[in-house]
Amino acid sequence: MGKGDKLRRGRSDSGSTNLVGKFTQSVRRIVQDVKDEGSASGATKEDVIETNERLRAVRVRMDESYDIAKKALVGLMARYTESKTIHNVFQRYSLLKNMIKDVIRLETQYWTLVDIPKQEKQETVPAFVLRACSIMEKTQKSGDGVKTSTKLAEEAQEKKERIERLENMTSSQIDAENTQMTNDLYRLLKKYSGLRNLIRQLKTEYSNAKYYPMVIRYSMLKDMIKDIMLHPDYMEVCHEVDV
Repeated sequence: MGKGDKLRRGRSDSGSTNLVGKFTQSVRRIVQDVKDEGSASGATKEDVIETNERLRAVRVRMDESYDIAKKALVGLMARYTESKTIHNVFQRYSLLKNMIKDVIRLETQYWTLVDIPKQEKQETVPAFVLRACSIMEKTQKSGDGVKTSTKLAEEAQEKKERIERLENMTSSQIDAENTQMTNDLYRLLKKYSGLRNLIRQLKTEYSNAKYYPMVIRYSMLKDMIKDIMLHPDYMEVCHEVDV
């Protein structure tokens, strides 16, 4: 083989190598683009972004109702402790009635505490959370219909920034974030459900106690509050910060 033939062959091999390298890079880009088109769950990027927004909105709503329920019960215990300094039975009886009525009044304010469904026995965590989201999305929050133009503009800007952040993430990254948000929301739903049941039970017991004379009812009111104080669902959250 002459020197010219070797040179031509070398150029040919070099060109083939470059073509293979470019082809490999193109395949990698295509694979990456495919990965970004869908998540591990099989949902599209638009779907996982929509789910992210839904979870975020419901979490904000749940946080508000949870804080209201928690503060109401923690406040009840604080007022009960303070009432122990009142030695006049009639005065303390009146205090007990008022502090309990302030808590169970929340049950009549449908816009204050959201209603959430019970988890079915065979229902998975993601399925339950999304079902709870659907139910809460159908209930209008008090004040939603009277937002100022400034407030609406602020919310629109915040949503735009959130969407931009998500658009810069891959579908898998958003999916992972959604999974974490789902698990966090599930734990919050369970804690809130426990507190809401305590308030409902308190309302029922208070109504039933109305048929008893004052002396017996006085003891019943104290027992109602003590039962909540020692209940696991209350004890789990009563020591949380910023209550």
